[in-house]
Formats: sequence, structure tokens, C-alpha cells
Amino acid sequence: MPGVGSNARYGPFRQEYERNRKKILMSQNICALCGKPVDKSLKYPDPMSATIDHIIPIDRGGHPADIDNLQLAHMKCNRDKSNNLQTEQQTSQVSNRNLPWLIDWKAYRADDKASQKKIKK
Repeated sequence: MPGVGSNARYGPFRQEYERNRKKILMSQNICALCGKPVDKSLKYPDPMSATIDHIIPIDRGGHPADIDNLQLAHMKCNRDKSNNLQTEQQTSQVSNRNLPWLIDWKAYRADDKASQKKIKK
């Protein structure tokens, strides 16, 4: 198991963690915990500043530097989560990945008008 606590932060995984931290800060803009945008211009100690969250906490066996175990979060959200695992309920509320990319609104309205006509008859 990787080191725990400060050893993991400053130990042998530090360089890999910093590389992956930069990748996440460059590629992600939404807090993985609350689903709201992260303003990266805010700096510590602002509670809405950007921070990197370990999906599986290090003290629960999560790798301290693996990019698959890291996600962008607000500092407040990360502190509220603490060293707990994100629940299924929280993850289902955060993302809109299951929404369609494109909706044909003309067909959508046409279907809606047709169903309203059937109801009136």
C-alpha cells in the first residue's frame, strides 16, 4: 500500500502527483463533488478555490498519485467529503452525462402537439 498522510504527499509519489495535478487542472473545469464550475483564479484559503480530491482516500487504500484516483473539486467540497467515499447518490446528482447531446426540438414539439390533440378529442 502506498504511504499514508504526509509521507504520500512528499514521498516517492510527489512528482507523479504534481504531473497529474497539472493535467487535471488544465483539462477539468467542473467540481466532481458538487457539479458546479470551479474558478481557478481563486487561491487558497478561498473555500471555492480549486483543489485535487482523491476519489478513494489514501488512508483507505487509494493511490496517492494515480490519475484515475484524482479529480477536480472545490476546497470546501473536498473538506466536506473528508476521507469518506463518495456515495452513489452524490455521483448520480453531479453529472449530466446521461443527457442526450442533441435534441431535435422541432420533432419534440411536434410530438408534444400531437399528444395534446389526442387528449382534447
